[in-house]
Amino acid sequence: MTLETVSTSKAHRGTLGVYKHESTSTGTGMTFSVFLPPQAAEAGAKLPVLVYLSGLTCTHANVTDKGEYRKACTDLGIVFVAPDTSPRGEGVADDADAAYDFGLGAGFYVNATQEPFAQHYRMWDYIAEELPALLGANFPVDLDRMGITGHSMGGHGALTLGLTYPDKFKSLSAFAPIVAPGQVPWGHKALGGYLGDDRAAWRKHDAVALIEDGKRPAGAVLVDQGEADGFLAEQLRPELLDAVCKAAGVDLTLRLQPGYDHSYNFISTFMDDHIRWHAERL
Repeated sequence: MTLETVSTSKAHRGTLGVYKHESTSTGTGMTFSVFLPPQAAEAGAKLPVLVYLSGLTCTHANVTDKGEYRKACTDLGIVFVAPDTSPRGEGVADDADAAYDFGLGAGFYVNATQEPFAQHYRMWDYIAEELPALLGANFPVDLDRMGITGHSMGGHGALTLGLTYPDKFKSLSAFAPIVAPGQVPWGHKALGGYLGDDRAAWRKHDAVALIEDGKRPAGAVLVDQGEADGFLAEQLRPELLDAVCKAAGVDLTLRLQPGYDHSYNFISTFMDDHIRWHAERL
């Protein structure tokens, strides 16, 4: 579990660090960022931690640079962690046509079973098991107070991991998530490519299907969605999540935000709300 420190800098009285390590899950080097609020410097500190999963084409750096989470994390004493979205490096398979929605930067937070992706594309294990263990061994975090959030593809990952591991992820939210990949083009491509044609396997990585099949989050769920999002009608389909949550009695707060698109202008606007949502529950 040896970490290499890539960089550190002071921000909002805390410390933003970028770290590398050799992953046992993916068999590659992986990079992630951690913001430690100033409370982390106190003797014996064990702080709640929020994991943020990014969307298609992103690395850890997108939210690290543009997410506007630091002040809220300092105010509330939250550690903020941003992993990469896929394995990378020499020998890691990519989409044959280098498409943005599959392969590098588009791991979809699953353990791939199909070649040539099965060897390295094991982001499910990385987020659920390896990353929390790394955080617990190297940072002043309380893993019994861990939440998860994310954007778009990362919102899909947050919802599916939060539903599958409610004892691990005690709070849950998402920005413009892909809620039902089994019913939309992005999901058909990704789940088919990584998991094959068996749609029963897809259901374990589809938030709507997981709720239909009896999975429940640790508590209430917050989702923000921009109404001017160009992916809303075809790829995101928040109404499907709303309907299944109502049918199952899941406490979902779905906020449709007029005029907002799919960008970090949208995410950064509502990030403070999400940090506070998690802080109340952690």
